[in-house]
Amino acid sequence: MATTGKVVGIISNLVVVKVNGPVSQNEICYIDHEAVKLMAEVIRIGSENAYIQVFESTRGLKTGTPVEFTGHMLEAILGPGILSKNFDGLQHDLDKMEGVFLQKGDYTHPLEVDKNWSFKPLAKVGDEVETGSWLGEVTENWIAHKIMVPFTSKGDFKVTKIVASGDYKIEDTIAVLEDAEGNNHPVSMIQKWPVKVPIKTYKNKPRPAKFLETGIRVIDSFTPIVEGGTGFIPGPFGTGKTVLQHALSKQADADMIVVAACGERANEVVEIFAEFPELDDPRTGRKLMERTTIIANTSNMPVAAREASVYTAMTIAEYYRSMGLKILLLADSTSRWAQALREMSNRMEELPGPDAFPMDLPAIISNFYSRAGFVNLKNGETGSVTFIGTVSPAGGNLKEPVTEATKKAARCFYALSQNRADSKRYPAIDAVESYSKYLEYPEYIDYVSKAISPNWVDNILQARNSLVRGRETYEQINILGDDGVPIEYHEIFWKSEVIDFVILQQDAFDKIDASTPINRQQYMLEKVLTINNTRFNFEHFEEVNPYFKKIINVLKQMNYSEFESEQFKKFEKELEEIINEKAVVETEQL
Repeated sequence: MATTGKVVGIISNLVVVKVNGPVSQNEICYIDHEAVKLMAEVIRIGSENAYIQVFESTRGLKTGTPVEFTGHMLEAILGPGILSKNFDGLQHDLDKMEGVFLQKGDYTHPLEVDKNWSFKPLAKVGDEVETGSWLGEVTENWIAHKIMVPFTSKGDFKVTKIVASGDYKIEDTIAVLEDAEGNNHPVSMIQKWPVKVPIKTYKNKPRPAKFLETGIRVIDSFTPIVEGGTGFIPGPFGTGKTVLQHALSKQADADMIVVAACGERANEVVEIFAEFPELDDPRTGRKLMERTTIIANTSNMPVAAREASVYTAMTIAEYYRSMGLKILLLADSTSRWAQALREMSNRMEELPGPDAFPMDLPAIISNFYSRAGFVNLKNGETGSVTFIGTVSPAGGNLKEPVTEATKKAARCFYALSQNRADSKRYPAIDAVESYSKYLEYPEYIDYVSKAISPNWVDNILQARNSLVRGRETYEQINILGDDGVPIEYHEIFWKSEVIDFVILQQDAFDKIDASTPINRQQYMLEKVLTINNTRFNFEHFEEVNPYFKKIINVLKQMNYSEFESEQFKKFEKELEEIINEKAVVETEQL
């Protein structure tokens, strides 16, 4: 018999319920408020009271209101039809809802239960299968959506029945599995999984090392992320987080994109809804939305649903990873998620940590980031979830608790600089302050040495060192004046500017420069480092600025030209002539 209870206390979204039976942590319950059922989740259990966070507005709720517990956790409904959808944090289909504002208790099914899908069996009668094994597939947009043995199943099974190729609805039985005790288990195309529990249907989860190409030079060259890796983008308002996420969505080498808008301002989420359907996918030539799912929970929606949205997004990403796909999960912004955790923690009167965030905030963030990763599936295939979150620190303060906690969990740190944004140096990632810990992994170094170039990592480190030296000399020039430092200081600074203008800066709105393949990045980086290693002959510091501006201009024209085209080669020849004007010693090509 289901446990029930009555409301005895209300503190905004936190409701205290006196229960008459057993309840579990994270169990879902419904409050029967004026003939409308409000969904809530158990977040703490006392001796006879359960503390629940309500995923809806509690306005008008009174003590004594009955509550019914369901006996299960918050679950995602997984199956064909998730792609191209807009969900809220509880996976309700926003496109099926009417009106500008969500109505209390207005819940919708996330999938199309009446739609026919063309099913193709992959398993046959008599096959031995286990949790996560592929039984068949349907074509979802252009992705082969695998129908798997439910993740909640345990042990080994034998396929006793599987339907022939044809059209079926998601709730139709497509296979029957027999367990070791001889019990039959019917399987449909959909299944449920608790969002706060990682999906672990893989054989193993090695440390990721395979380079993930994004087409964004400052990321691929200076702060690379790997397939199944983790990164985060902190930065103040106006530094280009949204454009950077759009670029990653369009250009990253991923089969599917999951966007979690967890608590962003409503107007920013409207931009996502308006712009994503219009974005063209350069990888497929179709619309980007065809391989994208959006989980939206704006800042004017209930606080508790913000937390649910990131877990729902991660569960969907893990589900598709189990099909052997490469998933890119983008969360914007995890700061709002952390603020939701802070609000609930404060309402429960827990001991506060720095800036009143929960004491266990670093552990919560680390556990969530750990769900990303590269996996080897049991059938020999591989899949990955690459997670990149954005953080919106108040006033651009990168020392605040959410940024600091995320730094400990994520392997890549992409610091957006207000100064770079103000000077229109986009993307505004500060290559000196940012880092990628994957550059230290022997597995990654070995991979890129074979896939890109044996000198790739050494070249990156040399270019980074040039940027650091350039910044140091710029500060000295500012203090001592142009004529107060040796000419070599001006040369060092302008060589770093060549790297900045040609490699770090990129035009997201230019057809060619918006995305740079890794072979072109390697070529241009070596070209720039050749200039960096060349000694020039200047008689006066006033010669340095115009000379290097000419070099930068020609190199930027090369960036805007088709790689190795006649125009590209023409600018390359012009560059050689300019270099020969002042070069003292010709250095060998790196």
